[in-house]
Amino acid sequence: MRNFIEQMRKNGRVTDIEEPVSSVYDAPKRSAGTEQLLFFHNIGGKRAVMNVTASREALSLALGVPCSELVPRLASCRYDGKVTEDGTITCQPPDLDQIPIMKHYPLDAGRYVCAGVVFSRYNGVENASVHRMLQKGKDQLVARLVEGRHTHTMLKQALADGTELPVAIAIGLHPLVMFASCSRVPVGMELPFAAELLGGEISVKTLSNGVRVPDAEIILEGFIGGATAQEGPFVDITGTYDPERVQPVIRITGMYIKPDPIYHGILPGGDEHKLLMGAPYEPLIYKAVAGVTGVRDVVLTKGGCGYLHGVVQIKKRTDGDGKNAILAAFAAHTSLKHVVVVDEDINPSDPLDVEYAIATRVRADTDTIIISGIRGSSLDPTRIGDGMNVKMGIDATMEMGREDEFIRAVWED
Repeated sequence: MRNFIEQMRKNGRVTDIEEPVSSVYDAPKRSAGTEQLLFFHNIGGKRAVMNVTASREALSLALGVPCSELVPRLASCRYDGKVTEDGTITCQPPDLDQIPIMKHYPLDAGRYVCAGVVFSRYNGVENASVHRMLQKGKDQLVARLVEGRHTHTMLKQALADGTELPVAIAIGLHPLVMFASCSRVPVGMELPFAAELLGGEISVKTLSNGVRVPDAEIILEGFIGGATAQEGPFVDITGTYDPERVQPVIRITGMYIKPDPIYHGILPGGDEHKLLMGAPYEPLIYKAVAGVTGVRDVVLTKGGCGYLHGVVQIKKRTDGDGKNAILAAFAAHTSLKHVVVVDEDINPSDPLDVEYAIATRVRADTDTIIISGIRGSSLDPTRIGDGMNVKMGIDATMEMGREDEFIRAVWED
């Protein structure tokens, strides 16, 4: 992560904050409304960063490709990077009060770790995923484990076997490792995917509980067993409060901290949260749409919480391609609520351009698809029950054979 911070600094994307800043509300509030990487040099005497990848430009910089090539590049990945062993890590006794865990909003249940990647290993299978974790004393975290996701499934298996799930929580990772951990990949492929994104290889060290972790500023070693506690309220991707739940407790047994560590905090509902939630789905949508027509780009929009709204840019081959693209997008990302399909001359990252396409190329009676009684996002405040919802797709593409009627006036260079 330190190398990436310097890379961002050379590109004018880092704002250093030298004065003392509180980890309760102050630092999170400063991170809102800016895409700059904020480097706090004094949060209770500690260092921290926020907005590490709060924009597509930052993610493109990490990957080393232009923004226009970001999604096609990710869609071409094969999860075939090399993971190499590089020794072990010895931990000290845990004390979570040594790190500047933040409280973000007034109604939050407490201080939350939001940029911690949970690495786990059980029966030879590895997983890496991001979970919000509520601090509970000096050596416990309460983690929101979504039912049916891999960490939850592995925990159920361990408990059924009468044992605990060994885990390691890594905070302060290279952003491409973070991105890989947020992505939907084949089982056990998060580390190979991270290695591929990093250029082909990643090294890991093994903790005493058998879990392997890549380089990070802070590493917490522990176990998830049968103990539970109240978790929430917590502000999630929509900027509204997720309710209280009873969730598993992570028992921290050891802690490794680099000299003068840099803590990574993510603002819940902020730009970095939205990007890490949504951007990993863009290549999945890209590949699905590529199966039905020519696809050029996919953007999950900031106004749609980076998760619920998408814009798909296509090169139509036949009439009806726009609607096929809509259905493919919904199939690839089941939490997607509304999607707009546009032509190549429309910039999918520009809300005004997308609105222009809707205004000039859409007839509501023929160019919209509404699907009722379908699975949506559990985070959507309009959900029905545990996640059922209604979805809408808008085909904002030109009618084939009438393209000359939609030529936009431009000046020659």
